[in-house]
Amino acid sequence: MAALQVHFLLIPSLMSIMGAAQCMVQDAALLSYIDQRFLSLERRLEKCHQDLLEYAGEFRELSQTVLSRLAGLNAGKAELKGQVEDLLARMERAQRDVEYLGSAADSNACVEVHEDLLEQQLLEEAEEKKRLRLMLNATCDHMLAGIRSLKVVKKTGGKHGSWMKDPGKKHPKIYLLSGSVNNVILEFANIMTFMENNQTLKARRVPLPMPWEGTGHVIYQGFLFYHRHGSLNEIVKFNIQRRNIADQMLLPGAGRIPAYQLSPQTKIDLALDEQGLWALHAEPETGGNIVVTKINAAAMSVQHSWDTPCSSRDAEAAFMACNTLHVVYNSPSGGSSRIQCVYDVLGGLSAYRNPGLHFPKRQGSHSTVHYNPREKQLFAWGDGSQIIYKLHTEQKV
Repeated sequence: MAALQVHFLLIPSLMSIMGAAQCMVQDAALLSYIDQRFLSLERRLEKCHQDLLEYAGEFRELSQTVLSRLAGLNAGKAELKGQVEDLLARMERAQRDVEYLGSAADSNACVEVHEDLLEQQLLEEAEEKKRLRLMLNATCDHMLAGIRSLKVVKKTGGKHGSWMKDPGKKHPKIYLLSGSVNNVILEFANIMTFMENNQTLKARRVPLPMPWEGTGHVIYQGFLFYHRHGSLNEIVKFNIQRRNIADQMLLPGAGRIPAYQLSPQTKIDLALDEQGLWALHAEPETGGNIVVTKINAAAMSVQHSWDTPCSSRDAEAAFMACNTLHVVYNSPSGGSSRIQCVYDVLGGLSAYRNPGLHFPKRQGSHSTVHYNPREKQLFAWGDGSQIIYKLHTEQKV
């Protein structure tokens, strides 16, 4: 009887224990389900994050492609503009030739030139010379008579490069452009800062949207003018302060051969003198002789060109000073640099001279020789050294 009572007492306890165990099993299953759901959500969030990263990368690539194609379209537009201008100039020349031949055939049998026609040609030549003198504001009354001394300011950079001041501004800033292909200008507060040992740390870096080619660039009135790398003859006008491209132009006939045989990295050499911006280059049609072109820096257009008798063979550099081209020659192995060809674009019969002026106290070669019309000095780059040459001038006869 007692055993029966114990049996009845144990049954509720066992039922209670079994119910609690069943609840625990159900809670564990619920927790496992919730954990699986969280893991699934984490995996989906991770996949969403990866998809967003891929979409962002694709968007960046698309943006770069669009910007590159826009730059190509701008370059193509500039090139097409230059070709159209060149074609129009050729058509005008052809029309003048046809008119001349027609008038000559009507007047005589092509053997004798009519006196009136000859007089007209002489008048036209005189008018053209007068126009050029007015265009160049020909007030230069001095000529280069000697290179008196040099000062090696610094030795920094590789074999090719250029350095300069802006003769169109009164500030003492120095600009360094290292290498024959690069896209960063280093700007220094003055020449003392440039000469310091840690000078690159104190320079203001100005990146270009498109790199330069060669070493024939110049800085004038706050703009950098340079030959764009990868183009045949595109000249870029870059605003240094605003860091954007202000204008572009094509220089007809240039870019097919080096301007100087001993500096093959430079196809177009830009120059400055008292009259502003010039371009120096060589053409196969001139037998490799140097062509001088006057450029309107504001409008980025060609004003006039002159074929000179100065050969690019054994030439390493050149510069303009007072409407006059000065070509620097050397030996292929590097020796004493000398000026052996001078051509005054307004000099008439006395336009060409061979002064035989030697650069003093130095053996080697020059990558760049540029004239600063404000300081009447040459800023040169020779075998990695930045050099200043002082000049001796005389009155023109």
